[in-house]
Amino acid sequence: MRASWRLGRIAGIDLYVHATFLLLLAWVVFQEYSRGLAAIGGAMVYTVALFAIVVMHELGHALTARRFGILTRDIILLPIGGVARLERMPRNPRQELLVALAGPAVNVALAAVLYAVVRLTGSTPSTDLYNIDIITSTRAFLYQLVFVNIVLALFNLLPAFPMDGGRVLRALLALRMQSYARATAIAARVGRALALVLGMVGLYVWNPFWVLIALFVWMGAGSEARAARSLEPVRHPEGA
Repeated sequence: MRASWRLGRIAGIDLYVHATFLLLLAWVVFQEYSRGLAAIGGAMVYTVALFAIVVMHELGHALTARRFGILTRDIILLPIGGVARLERMPRNPRQELLVALAGPAVNVALAAVLYAVVRLTGSTPSTDLYNIDIITSTRAFLYQLVFVNIVLALFNLLPAFPMDGGRVLRALLALRMQSYARATAIAARVGRALALVLGMVGLYVWNPFWVLIALFVWMGAGSEARAARSLEPVRHPEGA
């Protein structure tokens, strides 16, 4: 992908970071500048941990798709999240359902593991990441990552393309309708409606990242609908 830097390979999949990711880092520095270098450093560590979780989420999709013979071109990190670029999505709705749910399932599993680590090492910690006690700060950090994983799982399950929930909705509709294009059209309309709501809320509270996500969802829904129309007619016989 243009304007991207290759970070390495994970499970045989190239990992890239897009140049616009620098905008996110600049935003983090701007937000924490008044609190000093310690706050900036802590925010950077938090950002890196967040995107490590995003990579694992995308690997969930990629490795599940690999089980169905579908390879992943690469994983790209963007300021609004990550994208695993599969060679294609499964045309069998049951397989698409499993691939779409794999990412949020990784987040749920990570949340459970992190919560167990936190509870096994003591009582529920405070949320003070800058406590002078390194153990207390680490436990607070892990406790926050529990909630990060839960939020990512729930957010990605919103029924809007190209997020996981949009693909889950299409797969469920395709199972019932036996028409990939019709299921995609309905899921795309739902996604665009949610994009409008998210965009208006983002403008109202002036959150530029919400607006960017809304634009991403709006364009992704249209792209999915056009791609599905070009591939019709496709049938999904039982057991395929």
